Amino acid sequence: MTAQQMGQRLKRLREAQGLSQYAVADKAGISRQYVRKLKAELSGPTLGMLQRLAKALGVPVVRLLE
Repeated sequence: MTAQQMGQRLKRLREAQGLSQYAVADKAGISRQYVRKLKAELSGPTLGMLQRLAKALGVPVVRLLE
């Protein structure tokens, strides 16, 4: 999975829950800029970052990777 695909998946999950980039970033304890940049990054997020994002969205990590 590319970083761009990860960013798109994150966006779909976020929007399905009616959450803004800011809300997800706040819940995950990361910057909104990081959430926004996920689509453009050449490398994907670390496992730790995936865990934080998954927790913020209330989904298992594997859901971000499907």
